[in-house]
Amino acid sequence: MIKPSQVVFISEELEKNFDKLSETNQIKKSIKRAIEDLKQNAFWGIRIPKKLFPEEYVSKYNITNLWKYDLPDGWRLIYTVTSENKVELISAILEWFNHKDYERRFHY
Repeated sequence: MIKPSQVVFISEELEKNFDKLSETNQIKKSIKRAIEDLKQNAFWGIRIPKKLFPEEYVSKYNITNLWKYDLPDGWRLIYTVTSENKVELISAILEWFNHKDYERRFHY
């Protein structure tokens, strides 16, 4: 199922952290590519089963779904899909991190 979406960062702080990355930074380039992919299809990533949701995401953001977009070199971008008006989808980026931090967050 292909569904276009608007892509946003979950917080101003996260967006500022993204903006601080150098334009030559490989992770920033990869995140930009992920954003373009998510604009084309909110469901581009891999769906994370509900039983694996980190409690922090549930309590802080009240998420009901969670997706992982694989970035190069073992990095991961985590996002949720929501809708403000039940017509337009929004892919909200929650965070990105390397594989080690990803495993720590998800208790693997």
